[in-house]
Formats: sequence, structure tokens, C-alpha cells
Amino acid sequence: MAVVEISCTPLGEGSGGVSKYVAGCLRLVKESGLGYQLTPMGTIIEGDIDAIFELLRKMHESPFDAGVQRVSTLIKIDDRRDREHTMQGKLNAVFKQLESPN
Repeated sequence: MAVVEISCTPLGEGSGGVSKYVAGCLRLVKESGLGYQLTPMGTIIEGDIDAIFELLRKMHESPFDAGVQRVSTLIKIDDRRDREHTMQGKLNAVFKQLESPN
């Protein structure tokens, strides 16, 4: 299972606000059925890498579909194949380290 972070940013729109474009991308994520977490700086998605890649393309295209002429998309992929790999598992590993005396 992969954990992927994506941020699609429309450029040159003038208003400075991007929430309507983020909402358009998030609708696609919800429709995909993949696990996700919206953060102030992007969206984290977990699931099958092929399904995620298909979704990433749709998300990148979403602002263009809304009339934007330029989009900057940042994607970060953590694809672990030796064991179960989830967003919550990654957090739990850090919390466990915080409980450790060293």
C-alpha cells in the first residue's frame, strides 16, 4: 500500500485563494473511495498505487477543468511493499518512539 501527499496549486489566478480548487480536487478523492486526510498544505491519500496514480492525474487536471491556465502540482510518494503501510501506522510508529525513554 502506498501513502501519497499531493498539493495542486493554480497559478496566476489573482485572487490568492485556492479553496474552490482544493474542494474540486477533494471531491475527486471522495469519489475514488481511497483513504485520505486533508491537511492545511495538501491531501494525503493511501491505497493501491495504480489507483492513486489514476486519481493524481484527475486531481492535477481538475483546476484546468475549472478554467485555470497553469497548475503546479507537488507529489510525494511513500510506497512500502514489505509490510502493511498506512497513514495511521506511520503516526503510531512516531508516537511509540515518543513514549520510549531514548
